[in-house]
Amino acid sequence: MQPIPQEFRAAYQEHEREMTIRKTRLGCLLGMVMVPLFGGLDYLVFSHDQAWAFLRLRFLCSALMAGLYPLLGTSLGRKYFRFQGIILLLLPTATIAWMIYSTDGAASRYYAGLTLVLMFLAVILDWTFMQSVVSVLLVLLFYLCASLPTAGAHYEIFLSNLFFLVSSSVAIIGGTYFHSQVRVQEFVFQSELDKSRNALEASLIQLKENEAQLVHSEKLASLGRMSAGMIHEINNPLNFATTGLFTLRKKEKFLAPEQREEYADILKDVEEGVNRVKTIVSDLRMFTHPDTEERGPVVVAEVVTGAVRFLNNECKDQVVFETEVPAKQVIWANKNKLIHVLTNLLQNSLDALKTKTFTDAKPTVRITSRTENGVCRLTVHDNGPGIDPKHLDKIYDPFFTTKDVGEGMGLGLSICYRIVREANGKITVKSEPGKFCEFTLEIPAEKNTVRP
Repeated sequence: MQPIPQEFRAAYQEHEREMTIRKTRLGCLLGMVMVPLFGGLDYLVFSHDQAWAFLRLRFLCSALMAGLYPLLGTSLGRKYFRFQGIILLLLPTATIAWMIYSTDGAASRYYAGLTLVLMFLAVILDWTFMQSVVSVLLVLLFYLCASLPTAGAHYEIFLSNLFFLVSSSVAIIGGTYFHSQVRVQEFVFQSELDKSRNALEASLIQLKENEAQLVHSEKLASLGRMSAGMIHEINNPLNFATTGLFTLRKKEKFLAPEQREEYADILKDVEEGVNRVKTIVSDLRMFTHPDTEERGPVVVAEVVTGAVRFLNNECKDQVVFETEVPAKQVIWANKNKLIHVLTNLLQNSLDALKTKTFTDAKPTVRITSRTENGVCRLTVHDNGPGIDPKHLDKIYDPFFTTKDVGEGMGLGLSICYRIVREANGKITVKSEPGKFCEFTLEIPAEKNTVRP
């Protein structure tokens, strides 16, 4: 028999188990109906009393088959499914053999019932080669036991019947062997086809992801080229405005005392506006002209401490920070860039926490880190309102923001995405609206580590 490849062997065995159990159940149903149904022939061949005795025997056989049917669905039945299949075949075989023995013996025309059992084995059950061999041998053994006591008196009829039974058995065994080979070939072919299809689907998914990343990179590059000139043009008037503010601040002492407070408030508002524009330009510069400093070993705990320290004044003990970072964990990155990324993520968490009303729990940001297979996984998790699923595929797009006008430019995550990609890393997000949002940075722990 054709050997089954090791990778498909377990699946084929499970497949054969299910098919055999299904066929055995079908055999139970057919046997329960057909065995009593053939009792009508008994009235044409035997006496009334003998026909009634055989009918009771047939109903007993049918009842035993009915009891076998639900057993096939149990754990015991699934474990010994082949054994139960042989029992199914032996029930009508034993019934017919007893009828042969108790009537004409070797001369009984009921040997044809055993031929029908063999055909049932070949057509309906279609078992494995070895199971069919065992079943055929048992059928022949039952016939010999029922016929041998009278074989001498009906020698020619006995040999004729035995010849037809043996011939049918040989044909059935040969057909079973052929069908077993075909089943194995079909299963292996289908399994290889499924394997190839799955590999193709995985390749298509990867291709779509690569295409999306390429489109995203092209969008970022286009934005960078467009923004480069804008940054230069904006910086010049900003410098003029800053110089003018410095001069105006020096003129404050010449004002009347009652005018100084209002004057100072106006200057403060203008300075805040100018500083806001500077921050935007700084973000654009980072986006269009990323830092080219070389990467090196960076202690993750130092990055986390630095990022949290930048935001201490903003949270003012209103947010609980939880950190679980190994003290000596090291990754291969640019420290300043990584602090920038982490600060952006923490700032987003703080902004999100401000928009949620807490009753039982406290606003919490949890930072954890672990290293697996040479890759550091740094996670920022908050119990804020989360991200709407319809926005998840847009959060890294430049200028995409859900914040109110004036509260954000939508460049933070775009810059984070670019910095992480430059470090041969990956940034992913998980979110459940109303419950949490979690960003994970996957960055190589060493210089030559390739992120999976």
